[in-house]
Parts: sequence; C-alpha cells; structure tokens
Amino acid sequence: MTSRKKYSGVVVPMVSPFTNSNKVDTRAVAKITEHLVAAKTSPFVLGTTGEAASIPLDQKVKLVSEMVSVTNKKELTYAGIDSTCFQISVEMARQFADLGVDAVVAHLPEYYPLTPNHMLQYFEKLADASPVPLIVYNIPGTTGMSIPLDVLETLSKHPNISGLKDSERDPARLDKCITLWKDNSDFSFLIGWAAQSTYALLNGADGIVPSTGNIVPGMYRDLYNAAIKGEREQAETLQKATNDISLVYQKDRILSQSLAALKVCMHSLGLCEKVVLPPILALSLLEAQQIEIALKELMN
Repeated sequence: MTSRKKYSGVVVPMVSPFTNSNKVDTRAVAKITEHLVAAKTSPFVLGTTGEAASIPLDQKVKLVSEMVSVTNKKELTYAGIDSTCFQISVEMARQFADLGVDAVVAHLPEYYPLTPNHMLQYFEKLADASPVPLIVYNIPGTTGMSIPLDVLETLSKHPNISGLKDSERDPARLDKCITLWKDNSDFSFLIGWAAQSTYALLNGADGIVPSTGNIVPGMYRDLYNAAIKGEREQAETLQKATNDISLVYQKDRILSQSLAALKVCMHSLGLCEKVVLPPILALSLLEAQQIEIALKELMN
C-alpha cells in the first residue's frame, strides 16, 4: 500500500493528563505531545482514550491549546468535538480551529436512538458548520449504534468530511471499508481496532489509531512503515509486540478500567499522573503495581 493521503499514518488517541485537583495538567500535556511527535505520530486529543466525555469545556480548550502549541505544525493534529448538544459540538469545532487543529473528530451523539437518516443529516450539518475538515468516528461500544456503510459512503462525498475512524470490531465490515475507500483520494480510512493494524494497512487502510500508541508510539510508526512497504514479516512481528503491551492494561478489563490502567502505564514512563476523572475510578495500589511490573518486563 503506497497511499499518502493527507489524513493517514499513525494517529494516537492521546491520554488526557490531570492534576490531583482534576484539572488538565498542561506540563504533562506538553510532555506527552512531545513523546508522540518525536515518534512522528499525530496526536488526537479528546477522544475516548482521552476521557473527553468527562472534561468541562474550559479544560478542553486548555488541553487543545497546549497540545497545538507543542506540536507547532510538526505533525497533523486532531481534536474530538463530541457532545449530546449539537451547538456545543459546533462551538468546539470553531474554538479548536481557531487554536490551530487540522481536523476535528466526532462520533454519534449518545442517548437518543437514531435512524440512518438521522445519522446522515447529523454529520452533514456538523461538517457544514465546521471550519476545518471533519473525521467521522464510528464506535458502537460507547454510542450503542453502528453507522451503516451506505451512510458513510454518502458522507465520504461531502466536501468537508475527510475520513472515517472506525473502531467497530467486525472483520467483514473492515474489509468492506477498505474496499470502499482505499482508492478514494479525498477520503481516508483509519482503523481504531489496533490488533488489526497490520492486516488493515497491508490491505489498503490509510492509517491506524492505537491507544497503546501512548506507550510505544515509535513501535507503531515502525509497524506502519513496514506495512506500507509491504514488509509483512516485520509488520506482523511488531503487531504481536504491540498486542502484548496492550494486554498489560486491557486484558480482562472493561473500557473504563483499561483507561485507568493505561494511566498507570503512562505514569510508570514518567509522562503523567495516574489521575482519572469520575465516573472512572483509579486502580488499587496492588493492581497498579502489578501493571507497572508487567510493563517493565515487556519494555526491557
């Protein structure tokens, strides 16, 4: 796969670091951003991994501002604008665009069940109102709804919708997404199912969005480089290594628990505190110690 669409490569759904007073830790934001940019990966703030649903708007602005100032156009930047209130999403798109993000990302608003027509019109209106390109985000695990592929194909033709991040764990859907958009120069397909990164890239996906990229961004950059060069064996070796690291904080944990565990991993690397925002709970001291030991063994 040789595509080099604008929205491609390794996009890391960045952890949001907090102080003990539950405010955005700007020093840690800078440290994590530098960690990602040094590995030639693109930060995506205020996504699921970034606990976006729990952060007040003023703190979101603070986080985006710090991230963009550190990135300083060295890599593309993405920011989530999810809200159950359409106007708040539009306001975030405008504020984040003013701060300098390259693209905004939005999934379906939770709470109300939506028909395919609801979904189509929602994203069309959001893209019309956004001053920067919109990346549509499909994540049934949190929204409770899957965006149909025919809706996404229609959205792919919108002049201000530039791609899809799909985190639905469905092999048949993955293959259909690749087939639909691998040859579309104006629409990127980014996979949010990290364990399938190598498979997706070798078959024509444009990029990967791995949460474990917070821990080992350089390893995912190497995986991406190997895959787009067709170096299957090297890419698959790196896939296994990154999968093993992911298991340290994901195995036998639901999403809210794994996010707290990921913060422990980041803390063990000296990148941020272990603080998570309600309703997520911090891990026990014993569990945190077990994670730190397991990660250290894999990283050495």
